[in-house]
Amino acid sequence: MYKIIFPVLMLWLISCGEKSSVNDAAKLNALAEQYVRLGLTIGQYDADFVDAYYGPDSLKPTAAPDAAFPKDSLLAAVDTLRNALNSFSNNDTLSKRAAWIQAQLKAFERRIKIFAGEASTFDEESKDLYGVSAPLYDSLHYKQIVARLDSLLRGKGSINDRFQQLANHFIIPKDKLDTVFKTAIAECRKRTMQHYTLPAEENFSLEYVNNKPWGGYNWYKGNYRSVIQINTDLQIFIDRAIDVGSHESYPGHHVYNMLLEKNLYRDKGWVEISLYPLFSPQSLIAEGSANYGIAVAFPGDEKVTFAKNVLLPLAGLDTTGIDLYFKALELKDELNYARNEVGRGLLNNSMTEAQAIQWLEDYCLMNDETAKKSIDFIRKNRSYIINYNYGKDLVGQYITAKGGDASAEKKWEVFGELLSNEVMTTDLVK
Repeated sequence: MYKIIFPVLMLWLISCGEKSSVNDAAKLNALAEQYVRLGLTIGQYDADFVDAYYGPDSLKPTAAPDAAFPKDSLLAAVDTLRNALNSFSNNDTLSKRAAWIQAQLKAFERRIKIFAGEASTFDEESKDLYGVSAPLYDSLHYKQIVARLDSLLRGKGSINDRFQQLANHFIIPKDKLDTVFKTAIAECRKRTMQHYTLPAEENFSLEYVNNKPWGGYNWYKGNYRSVIQINTDLQIFIDRAIDVGSHESYPGHHVYNMLLEKNLYRDKGWVEISLYPLFSPQSLIAEGSANYGIAVAFPGDEKVTFAKNVLLPLAGLDTTGIDLYFKALELKDELNYARNEVGRGLLNNSMTEAQAIQWLEDYCLMNDETAKKSIDFIRKNRSYIINYNYGKDLVGQYITAKGGDASAEKKWEVFGELLSNEVMTTDLVK
């Protein structure tokens, strides 16, 4: 009798477990749909909130938005949804999905308050929105980096002037922009395709725009297609064709969004990934990986080699001084954290706009025009700026910890895994 009852009991328990798992998955999928609906509803009021959406039309709001911003009801909806997600603590896959959505909802809460005019400090805001607060550095830190640049760039005049004089040799003529950018992006794509299989129908269009606070932008449209815009308000230097091109396309935002859509939304049916809320932890991964991906695609000296052998001749520019320029750019990149200090100062009301511009000119080596454009970006996007520098560093640490320094192929492999999954900020900072 025992021999008969025990197998039957085991089959019953397994059957119950399978039914429970199916029920839990259905429940989470329903909550994921609520998450998407909530995000799209917020986007009816906050025009910058939804960066991309390629999910079902049935989840889009059907009612017109209220005349007044419904802060309290939106916050209540966030709280209710976060509490409902607490029940997924025992199932590994479902609990990870639930935790990812909860972290996104934490950002929803903070962004709702920001949109309603409720202020907080720069670091409190970035912690809620992106899951981290960036390291704090004083002026001495940046002065030491500038001193290293000063030793590199010999000559007369201020370090800012000397760097600008060098950089001015490598401004892409306006009539060459399209050719140079398309060539750079084509090279980025070729290098990425050597490691990743992308959807056959993937594509993008390239546009040139004005009057934007950013240098480049990827508008992901779903179905593996993007619109990439390049802002031509300011002069564009040869290195930016590679950096912006890679950041916005391959293996940057275009690839990141495609892999998420293919692997999670289309293959697994995870509807939450079809919504990309701009002010959320997802942007720390998106911007950090897009910046880190430049060096994945162009390791070592390959970027300067490609600029020297291909892009500069296309642009009709002399290659003299290009090696020195790229060495200076490496040091200048270490100064990028100074933008965070400017963001802190402006959001915490501890720095005037004039002081902020001076910081950007002294410690980021920006000219007056570029510094003002950077201030415009910070005014609009606030603590978002940490995603470019701290996000990049966190992604780099994550790739290294996963063995990504073992070989170029291993780095591409780990990088691809990062781009294809619901990675959380906590995964990067472990």
